[in-house]
Amino acid sequence: MSAPSWAQLRARLEAMGFRPSKALGQNFLIDPNLARAIARDARLRPGERVMEVGPGCGALSRELAALGVRLRAVEIDRRLVELAREAVAGAAHAEVLRADVLAGKHVLAAEVLDRLPDEDPWHVVANLPYSAGTPFLVVASRLPNPPRSMTVLLQRELVDRLAAEPGGRSWGPVGARLRLLYDVAVLRQVPPGLFWPRPRVDSAVVRLELRSDRPGPEEVRAFDRLVDHLFQARRKTLASRLGLLVGGREAAVGLLGELGLDPQDRPEDLDALVFMLSQQPD
Repeated sequence: MSAPSWAQLRARLEAMGFRPSKALGQNFLIDPNLARAIARDARLRPGERVMEVGPGCGALSRELAALGVRLRAVEIDRRLVELAREAVAGAAHAEVLRADVLAGKHVLAAEVLDRLPDEDPWHVVANLPYSAGTPFLVVASRLPNPPRSMTVLLQRELVDRLAAEPGGRSWGPVGARLRLLYDVAVLRQVPPGLFWPRPRVDSAVVRLELRSDRPGPEEVRAFDRLVDHLFQARRKTLASRLGLLVGGREAAVGLLGELGLDPQDRPEDLDALVFMLSQQPD
């Protein structure tokens, strides 16, 4: 059975009385060539475990299922679940779960967690809804068994933050958290015309690859606490912010000197080198 055209899918959506939700960040990928390209970008092998968030009408789901992966797609909108399931009908190992992938800003939904492997490698491939992109990436990266890769289509502003270098306008806590654990590569730019409804911003495909030399869970938690503290006042100096944690400015200056860091630097100037500071006592 051939894939339905976008015109056919659009007609079905209109017959359902469907209107895209801005609150859910619904912008559907309507270019099959781009869907195939994203599936290739993920560099998956048959049998690998894959989570897709926000499959919508199933354009990307269909391409992933054709690769023979073990696909679990999570769709929040009950009106779209049927279309996504039709897209993967006949695939041996594909499931479309109706759920909100996030149970809160900092935790995945229980029914999603139950379907993730405790130890086996898994991957994320998705046209992430604009409303869920940042929290999902951060939450997934902090799981005990994080995804080995995340190949995702995001709004360009968020991609710029993930790929930013320290000291730039786009560098911030999201980029710091993800780049502590992942190597980030921007793969392709995507214009607004490849979506329905057409967004007002450009998008891009980015791939995050889990680093083999990443720190352990306790170190990551310490790092996150430090990032939260430092970036609450990102324009304050390191000596000023760190002094609140280590007993005063003089102690902070001494610690920074031992680490080869300038006390007058600001949090926005640092990359994952700030991780070294997380080894200090709370």
